[in-house]
Amino acid sequence: MNQVTVKNETMGYQISEAYKSLRTNFQFCGEDKKVIAITSCTMNEGKSSISMQLAVSLAESGKHVLLIDADLRKSVLMGRTKVSQKGIMGLTHFLTGQCTIQETICATSVKNFHLIYSGPFPPNPAELLGGKYFKSLIEAIRNVYDYVIIDTPPLGSVIDSAIIAEICDGAIMVIESGVISYRFAQEVKKQLEKSNCPILGVVLNKVDMHKQSYEKYHGRYYGRHYGKYQGKYEEKSEESKE
Repeated sequence: MNQVTVKNETMGYQISEAYKSLRTNFQFCGEDKKVIAITSCTMNEGKSSISMQLAVSLAESGKHVLLIDADLRKSVLMGRTKVSQKGIMGLTHFLTGQCTIQETICATSVKNFHLIYSGPFPPNPAELLGGKYFKSLIEAIRNVYDYVIIDTPPLGSVIDSAIIAEICDGAIMVIESGVISYRFAQEVKKQLEKSNCPILGVVLNKVDMHKQSYEKYHGRYYGRHYGKYQGKYEEKSEESKE
């Protein structure tokens, strides 16, 4: 099994807490929600970052997690990890019968976290994802991992996400704040609903917290109170060192 290194992203307090809240809310969806598709309306809304961070967060909580990069048209996962493409077999290799499932799975530097890269760009992504090989993949790994997170293409651009969602236990939509119109989001939501896959929720991404009343209240409130305790803790730590 190939070993890859997941880059550590520096996150502020609010972002870190947001991912923990997402993980907690996701886990409360029920133990039958194991295979989850994550999509968005358009490109660059942050679904790949959220897929990765949610998978890492679940793995850090002790769950055995597999992240599948099923965005066969424009994958970015290779760039989020330290890996040479040489010798790496991806999803398209398996879907075209060139390798086994085991040969596509990579171990990562994060304990309990494995991933499958998308592989080379194919001429027929939708047909491959709707074929028997992809269904057999999901059936095979469903009982191996606690959670399977599937990063899918934006549903507002191509139909791939709806095809994938048909065999998933749930779907999460990522929407970039201030960019996607309500009408467009509703159209994508309706398209996703046609796959008969339950929509577990929506992640509002790239929110400018400085313009939000939430930050003005909660940020100052928790910053004031936890900052006070943190200061006392640091003082005690320094005293104990002396």
